[in-house]
Amino acid sequence: MSPQLRALLTTFEEALASRLTQLKPKDKESICSLSWMLMAMKLLSETHSDIKTLITDLELPVCDWDDKWIDVYLGNSVKLLDVCIAFSSETSRLSQGQLLLQCLLHNLEQNKPEDLSKIHPSLNSWCQHIGSKNPRVENCNGIVDQLVQSLNLPKIKNSAKGKVLMRAMYGVRVHTVFVCSVFINAFMGSTEKMLDLHVEGTYLWAEAYANLQSFVNENIRILTPANILIKEIGAVDESSNALVSLIQETENPVESEAMKDSISELKRRTENLSEGLDHLANAVDEFFQIVLTGRDALLCNLRAYNVSESGGDHKKELMMR
Repeated sequence: MSPQLRALLTTFEEALASRLTQLKPKDKESICSLSWMLMAMKLLSETHSDIKTLITDLELPVCDWDDKWIDVYLGNSVKLLDVCIAFSSETSRLSQGQLLLQCLLHNLEQNKPEDLSKIHPSLNSWCQHIGSKNPRVENCNGIVDQLVQSLNLPKIKNSAKGKVLMRAMYGVRVHTVFVCSVFINAFMGSTEKMLDLHVEGTYLWAEAYANLQSFVNENIRILTPANILIKEIGAVDESSNALVSLIQETENPVESEAMKDSISELKRRTENLSEGLDHLANAVDEFFQIVLTGRDALLCNLRAYNVSESGGDHKKELMMR
């Protein structure tokens, strides 16, 4: 490997190590908060942008790519697009549940005693909506399993540039499956499918990844009360339960200052949840576009080259995907 190629690879791996280090939460309370999930999605987008830059810097013509490389790249990109669609549907579903709370809070702020009887049913409806499972997200477990299976790199013959590309691609895949796995568990409120990958120490980012995975997985596995992992949802659930208890225990709740404070706290947490879901939804959409444009660029480059008769049929088949 030439010094130039080694420098390109080192730059890529050091950047990945930095992102994985940055992604390790400062404390266990930050794990699976929407702000942490937002950062995770943005850092993942940066890694995928980096691999596109690396491919350009390598000046490795797509026509020189091994068919297996193309097959894995295109196959994984389709799977990632499906995962993004599932995540988008889940953030949208959770946002719809917020409408129930916003309507309830609007009525409560009018200080009408008759509205108190609607609190319990409305909050129960919200809990049922939030607690229901999204089949699209659940199906992502199988997709992640397939992505993990693709981590085994195709063998490289005598191409130094190919070895750099495959080594960098491995880092991208590991980063991707980790983030997707955590998101699935957070959305599902489950720890059954936590991902435990072993990465060889030859990669410059291996230690950062091991520390991140260990810290996140260990703490998620002990944070499963009420099957709620996303912090902002748990906070709203806590405030709603406190409000119900206050109404049941207070003789004249409408005139109670504690009642007003409880409504105010529920409103604040509801707004935080809504805002966090909006930001996360935008980040997922941005990641979707990065994956899509990378896939389209590869297909366009494939079409631009004259494909030899011997390899033409298979590559034409890949371009049709």
